[in-house]
Amino acid sequence: MSLRIATTALAFILGANAQYTATYDPNNLPQKTENGQVGTNQCGEANSQTSLCQNVYVNGPDDFCLWGPQQTASIGNVEGEVVAYCTKPGRGTRLFPDGTILSAHFLETPDYIQITGTGVFTNIGVIPDGGGELDPHGAEGTGNPIGGLVFSNVWTGGSGAGQQIHEWTNFMSESEYCIRVCKEGPMAPTYCGHVYDINGCQWNIPGRYDDGFERCQADNTLPMGLYPQPDGSTSTYSPRASPVPTPHPAAASSNCQTFESTALFNGLPAAPASASSSTTTSSSSSSSRSSTTPRTTAQSTSRVSGSSSSHERPQTSSPAPTGSPNSAPVGKGPGFGAAGLGFMAVIALWM
Repeated sequence: MSLRIATTALAFILGANAQYTATYDPNNLPQKTENGQVGTNQCGEANSQTSLCQNVYVNGPDDFCLWGPQQTASIGNVEGEVVAYCTKPGRGTRLFPDGTILSAHFLETPDYIQITGTGVFTNIGVIPDGGGELDPHGAEGTGNPIGGLVFSNVWTGGSGAGQQIHEWTNFMSESEYCIRVCKEGPMAPTYCGHVYDINGCQWNIPGRYDDGFERCQADNTLPMGLYPQPDGSTSTYSPRASPVPTPHPAAASSNCQTFESTALFNGLPAAPASASSSTTTSSSSSSSRSSTTPRTTAQSTSRVSGSSSSHERPQTSSPAPTGSPNSAPVGKGPGFGAAGLGFMAVIALWM
């Protein structure tokens, strides 16, 4: 069976777990969108470092937001309560202090956009403990954070507030981040999978995690957790099974434009003892190249961003066979549940 058919089947099954309560107009948002929400979606325009805004925007390498704690905390302990931190003002969110974002690699593919890079996220209160994962599902289907919304204008002409994105995933640690936002459609739950929450950025979202600021285009990578086999079948890694398979390689990028870190809004003073922003020379290139292998920087640790329950880097090994023991993530997503049993049955038919 082809990988396209396999991923479509996976998207259907994961979509059964998606619990979209509504689709919201970013220009007309209610105060709250979920019961139990601690923040708000009606954020206005005035920025504040005590804002409880829970709207994230991902538009480009110089205009994006990430989730962070309200106060100093472990991301893994406050996933349901995190708030938005952004590079641009005017949306009622908190802003990143100058020097927080050290690199940003924006990649646009046919089915998703993503930003990967490094930062000094202790500036916004992230405790150095391995990090956590945020997604629109959560244990109860109301999202981590509860009521958190994500918007992008990439597929609506590149200006304005854009459209709500229903499938996304964001890993955050004290020194590394990645966020992927998937284009609306049947493949969105596959390319923005959320069940591998302890495997971290570089396993779930292959890309560049080294220095620099750039915007590139690329083809889709293979979806996380799916491994085509020589006989034409597809092996599916079961979350938390051991050994952990090798992450997919990053896609070769093209039409890259690089820019200086000063393109990021730096209206806030640098946080105390924060690192200086790294800069690159502004230029553009249409040549294709492979994404560089992630490397550890002075701001990075040997841990990868993922659940605070695991600080181990994914192992390099052959893919675990489909049907291995499946333990659903705790508190990060709905897991497979009954749909998972059906999924495993479908996989059995493939094999």
